[in-house]
Amino acid sequence: MKHLVLLLSLAIPLSGCGLFQPKDARGPVTGPSVLPPAVEGTTIGGDGGLGSQAVRAETLDTTTEAEKAEALATPAAAGEQKLGTVVVALGPPAEQGLWLKTALVTKVVEGRIETAGGKSLTLELRPGTGGALLSLAGFQALGLSLTDLPEVTVFAP
Repeated sequence: MKHLVLLLSLAIPLSGCGLFQPKDARGPVTGPSVLPPAVEGTTIGGDGGLGSQAVRAETLDTTTEAEKAEALATPAAAGEQKLGTVVVALGPPAEQGLWLKTALVTKVVEGRIETAGGKSLTLELRPGTGGALLSLAGFQALGLSLTDLPEVTVFAP
């Protein structure tokens, strides 16, 4: 009986703990359950969060239009061979230039990629692991959306 009284004397005060919340506790989340789609190249700001520090993709890419045009116009090299087809994601924007990181190569070589739409781009092939990553300049030169995961065919000498 003493144990039951002791247990109840501890349980009753603790049962009300859920009623009290700190002053900075956030209430239930309200608003739309689906976020509006992101618009590429726009900045979001005002609230002091990460959105206020957004940067346009064009400001991160220092590859000139002339360099991109030259890479697009360069014909396929004689004797090049098809290494394979990979799905590419956007690589780190801080790494400048025209490059593709892929597990299809073991050393840095000059190569070429071709999209399913037939656009071809000469670039540096860098060894990588896991999924293939294409540079920001590569995405822009090929006219790809930064949120796409396009499939490209990789060629090298």
